[in-house]
Amino acid sequence: MPEILRPHLKEQKNRRFLRGKKKFNMDPKKGVQYLVENGLLEWRAESFAEFLYKEEGLNKTAIGNFLGEREEMNLEVLKSFVGLHEFSDLNLVQALRQFLWSFRLPGEAQKIDRMMEAFAARYCDCNPGVFISTDTCYILSFSIIMLNTSLHNPNVKEKPSLQRFVSMNRAINSGEDLPTELLTKLYASIRSEPFKIPEDDGNDLTLTFFNPDREGWLLKNGGRVKTWKRRWFILTDSCLYYFQYTTDKDPIGIIPLENLSVRKLQDTSKPYCLELYNPKGLKIKACKTENRGRVVQGKHQSYKLSAASEEERDDWMDAIRSSMTKDPFYDLVALRKRKLMNNSPSKD
Repeated sequence: MPEILRPHLKEQKNRRFLRGKKKFNMDPKKGVQYLVENGLLEWRAESFAEFLYKEEGLNKTAIGNFLGEREEMNLEVLKSFVGLHEFSDLNLVQALRQFLWSFRLPGEAQKIDRMMEAFAARYCDCNPGVFISTDTCYILSFSIIMLNTSLHNPNVKEKPSLQRFVSMNRAINSGEDLPTELLTKLYASIRSEPFKIPEDDGNDLTLTFFNPDREGWLLKNGGRVKTWKRRWFILTDSCLYYFQYTTDKDPIGIIPLENLSVRKLQDTSKPYCLELYNPKGLKIKACKTENRGRVVQGKHQSYKLSAASEEERDDWMDAIRSSMTKDPFYDLVALRKRKLMNNSPSKD
């Protein structure tokens, strides 16, 4: 081949590779298919894992979604990807910081379960003797993630103490307690520095690892001035956040859904209404941002919202009710704790 053609072919290959990365960011499955068909990536788990782990410019959410799939190849890639992380001599918080920065956790509980299972197995391989079983590592990892959210989410008013964190993790080491010194060190590390969450979309409101349960436009009735204004709502982590525009980084207001109920509402001025209210008649503990950026407590006894159609209103109500009761992290931990207790040797 003439030397003059080599730079041209290399440039062509680079362009195709860049196109493949863009396709991956938009749709991981199609991106991978394009890269393999064009000879830019081998159909081997190790090749995929290195691509996801080392390649610059990949969307962290797309990486998380790909790693969370349960196809045989995806599971192999996940195992290889986790194997590229070196956790030796790191405490669990340090290892989690490294791991959770390499992708963004998807929202589905089953995907989270597979990924954290793989993490726990790798951490125990790198640090034999720290925990009696991978189940202990798995449970403690989730406890740390939940602690991070509770300590650093402004909507959580009662911050968990060290004593509560220690109490939450009693008897998780195959029926034995973990050393208090270890738990104290992990607690102090999270309290002083929260996890850094990869942000692909410029949206830094997500202080939890879940994707939104629902998002969309709704009309909102004002608290003091009873006018209807169009707002962009995001439902996540048992909170409703609302914004003036979809591109805004910070919400105008936050409505924690704890202790609230939702119901249909007949309103003469707007159709397809729903209402968030406290069944005990108490004022809702919401907050909003004033023009100068000062955060103040809301004055709502209830929130009246209007959707574009009956179907949309019902979908929002279903999503809100699910969000009020859903916490996959707690569910996953509870299941694993039950498994641990059942397998623990009984004491005479």
